Amino acid sequence: MNLQRRSQLRRELRAHAGHWRELVAAHGTPLLVLDPYRVAAQYSLLTEHLRGFRLHYAVKALPHRAVLTVLAASGSGFDVATSAEVDLVRRLGVPMERCIYTHPVKKPADIDHAYASGIRTFVVDNPVEAQKFAGRDSDIEILVRLAFPNPAAKSDLSTKFGTDLTEAELLVKHVVAAGVRFAGFSFHVGSQGSSVTPYRDALRATLELTRHVERTLGLHVSTIDVGGGFPVSYRDDMPYIGAIGDVVDEVLGRHREYTMLAEPGRFVVADCMTLLTSVVGSATRAGRTWHYLDDGLYGSYSNVMTEDVHPPILALSELDGDGDDEDLAPPLEPVTLAGPTCDSVDVVAADYPMPRLAVGDVVVSPTMGAYTSVTASRFNGIAETPIVVATDRV
Repeated sequence: MNLQRRSQLRRELRAHAGHWRELVAAHGTPLLVLDPYRVAAQYSLLTEHLRGFRLHYAVKALPHRAVLTVLAASGSGFDVATSAEVDLVRRLGVPMERCIYTHPVKKPADIDHAYASGIRTFVVDNPVEAQKFAGRDSDIEILVRLAFPNPAAKSDLSTKFGTDLTEAELLVKHVVAAGVRFAGFSFHVGSQGSSVTPYRDALRATLELTRHVERTLGLHVSTIDVGGGFPVSYRDDMPYIGAIGDVVDEVLGRHREYTMLAEPGRFVVADCMTLLTSVVGSATRAGRTWHYLDDGLYGSYSNVMTEDVHPPILALSELDGDGDDEDLAPPLEPVTLAGPTCDSVDVVAADYPMPRLAVGDVVVSPTMGAYTSVTASRFNGIAETPIVVATDRV
């Protein structure tokens, strides 16, 4: 994280420092602070820039009730991938026609459960999966998932899911032969990519394939689903969501003949949660300073290990003052920040610039809403980091 980004974060976070100190005093650390207003703000930003899209929040990113409730009230749909996620959304009283079941590979029992719950849109990416819909009710509609490899993304989902463009037409025939309705295509260009070009290329190729299928098979294609993966700025700036919206307008135009879907997850919730963790010990090893925190890779920082995503980290003490003079910011030195488990893998950051820290000092990581608590484990018997819903309107 460069100094410019760090200064920007200090300015943005300084107003929350007092509130966070109160929460630490009341709850201790580690603690995840969830602000549902940020969820609503990010959803609104998406509706502004993905014009005319039906948005389906990817529940797996952060299935917290406060998040789902805000999104349901905002009119969002939901992208579910397991029976447990189906039940979670259904218990909120959300009309299940606002859900799509996007896992390309599933048990027949999963299909049965989702259908009985009211879901009618499913995704497949191979003939075996298409066959699982044979004999089912004809009101089911299927999206065929396409693969667009993107090795530059942090998470390239096309290595695991999606059919090659050269095999897509045959898969569409399998769907039609199963007796359910082929609705269109979906894709996912990977998560945390640093360029909008993959969206442009994938959308153009999907549009070309769509017109080919309509022409050669005589089918009406109603839907194109651009997936999710919209980038979030952690330590470095990433493309703005408006740039992706501009790509869609460039390729499809503003008057679209297709229903456009998207499955945002990270973009909606990454910014809604902040981690507060404390220094529990310090040591000097080979001339370098180590600080041991009460949260780590097996806990809230699991995104570092599972996704190679690196959240920003600041000391709470950096947020003191009025922020008018960055020259007064405390000096930084490279340190290693390690987690609390008794193993050597649990290192959150190495050679990372931090001000002087002592045992008991609080460390702040913003942008910790997506794929953090959901991928954490109970390794070493360490309890999961509690989440407190607390708004701080400043």
